[in-house]
Amino acid sequence: MTNSILLQAGAGGFGLEQILFLGAIGLIFYFFMIRPQQKKAKDAKNFIEALKKGDQVVTIGGIHGKVAGIEGDTIFLEIDRGLKIKLEKSAISSDFTNKTNGVK
Repeated sequence: MTNSILLQAGAGGFGLEQILFLGAIGLIFYFFMIRPQQKKAKDAKNFIEALKKGDQVVTIGGIHGKVAGIEGDTIFLEIDRGLKIKLEKSAISSDFTNKTNGVK
């Protein structure tokens, strides 16, 4: 005769452990994915709203220039003496005022 062991699966169902596990996964997802994204978007919005004439900025396309004027959602960026371009505020990527560009 052959000795055999029969294994039986536990009762199916959705127990407290599974609910706690899914809740923990949800919290981890929120704190490592969603919350930092919201903070970054808020900081970017505050940066764009705080722009003023004379700020040194960089556009999304990598153009460096000085804010020559602001009209609503439009910014006039001076990239060289007498050369100005018209951009949307959303095209501004970062502040370059306090950074050095390596040129002395």
